Amino acid sequence: MTVLPDDGLSLAAEFPDATHEQWQRLVEGVLRKSGKELSGAAAEDALSTALEDGLGTRPLYTADDSVPDPGFPGFAPFVRGGRVEGSTTGGWDVRQRHTAVADGAVLADLENGVTSLWLVAGDGGFPVERLPQVLEGVYLDLAAVALDAGSQVEPAARELLRLYEERGVAREAARGNLGADPLGHEARTGEAFGFAPVAGLARQCADAYPGLRALTVDALPYHEAGGSAAQELGCSLATGVAYLRELTEAGLTAEQAAAQLEFRYAATADQFLTIAKLRAARRLWARVTEVCGAPAAQIQHAVTSPVMMSRRDPWVNMLRTTVATLAAGVGGADAVTVLPFDHALGLPDAFARRIARNTSSILVEESHLARVIDPAGGSWYVERLTDELAHAGWEFFRRIERAGGQASALRSGFIGEDLANTWAVRSAQLAKRREPITGVSEFPNLAEPPVERAPAAPAPSGGLPRVRRDEAFEALRARSDAHLAATGSRPRIFLATLGPAAAHTARATFAANLFQAGGIEPVTGDATAEAFRASGATESCLCSSDALYEEQAAAAAGTLKSAGATQVFLAGRPGQYSDVDAYVFAGCDAVALLSTTLDRMGVS
Repeated sequence: MTVLPDDGLSLAAEFPDATHEQWQRLVEGVLRKSGKELSGAAAEDALSTALEDGLGTRPLYTADDSVPDPGFPGFAPFVRGGRVEGSTTGGWDVRQRHTAVADGAVLADLENGVTSLWLVAGDGGFPVERLPQVLEGVYLDLAAVALDAGSQVEPAARELLRLYEERGVAREAARGNLGADPLGHEARTGEAFGFAPVAGLARQCADAYPGLRALTVDALPYHEAGGSAAQELGCSLATGVAYLRELTEAGLTAEQAAAQLEFRYAATADQFLTIAKLRAARRLWARVTEVCGAPAAQIQHAVTSPVMMSRRDPWVNMLRTTVATLAAGVGGADAVTVLPFDHALGLPDAFARRIARNTSSILVEESHLARVIDPAGGSWYVERLTDELAHAGWEFFRRIERAGGQASALRSGFIGEDLANTWAVRSAQLAKRREPITGVSEFPNLAEPPVERAPAAPAPSGGLPRVRRDEAFEALRARSDAHLAATGSRPRIFLATLGPAAAHTARATFAANLFQAGGIEPVTGDATAEAFRASGATESCLCSSDALYEEQAAAAAGTLKSAGATQVFLAGRPGQYSDVDAYVFAGCDAVALLSTTLDRMGVS
């Protein structure tokens, strides 16, 4: 054991080091109290959490969890960051997204913390010919511009290059990305377009615009189709490799080709998985470029996940995007876009854009998150998760390559089928509320007025689907809203309590949350016929302790049935109680239960 000098701040120095086996024995004791007789590794496994892609999070990581040397920041394999200085010189690039021409919105962003613009033109955005109007008053030698124009990338890029020339911007001062992404566009729309114009733009950037890149490898279509982190990594690698092949065939060197690519990834509220994904992505791309003979750091643009954004209680999205932005910054993203909290509702208002840009400002300027290079480096958990995710992403990339590459895998349906399978598993977890959605599947507020926004232009479609975590519960809530509009009241359920508050409060609260997630208004009262009739409900749910259920559940259920209850639930694990029709409990399929309940209530 190392002996440290006495500095007056020793902590537990008189105690011997604990072993892993000793810790496991303590875990065994805790599990034994809960009725589980497990020992050794099995006890540790009981506290592990399964993740997608066959990965898992263990309860304890130590120095024995060895991983390959991540190297140093700015050096291959770039796990610890693509730049030696990280983001310490000025934080990450704060990139705001714009899809519509709103008076003063672009300048307001740039004057209040935004450092680059992500402009969506063409389908899903503003007309390409209005690009000069969008950039009116913008100093193009100071603000980088990242275009996103789908199949209209060539006219949009030509218009931007024309603006540079017209406004006298030196070619070496032009910065950003022209946004060409043929395979990403095909994933979104199912429509392919030729690579020749893209190769021409890449050649022009390589020859005359050292600060401009021509291509974006956008992994968001795969994330938004329900893909896992490893699938997102695999698709981005396969797309990047496809573009390297096209560019080198067009005459660019491998080094020039790699320099034309920027990668876009989703950042979610699962902060550790996001951190590991960005670190793993740099490692994997370093391996690809090493094989190509042109080792290069991956340039990363992280975007807070559209999949995690909820339409109900959208204010919670501010918290989700804050955690995601923190993860993107810690993970080493070069640029970060925070989607406004009302992104899922339509066009964001000025307040939402302000909060979005200030999220990065708070983390960089007040939390000083950018002062440390690779803050997660050295964490046994993060390093191990990075390594495991890198292997999972590499395996999916190899599967795509065996299927003929990204284009072939898209067109054959291989990628779509794999993503759909992943989403089906996750949807089951969401339906059972094992992956809770605050404000939607947990702690919903039926009385909250909806947030209204002007509709946004329809997003490009026709290719991979776009999913949201809240979609199943949103459909249930929409049925309830329609019923409210038609009848003046929501469907109701009577929560029939047995015994004192100490006996029924926990389960009554659980049941109220569950039914409200489906737009069903709970009315609470004693388990009597009079209280049930006064509630205006047609169905009821018994709420109490297991002990009182044994004594009173059957009689209470009979009373409720005699009073007219067409269905009687019991909040607790399934048992054998007469006149109880169904049970609600943690882990039940809430979506299926709520859907059939609304059906019985006549809520279409």
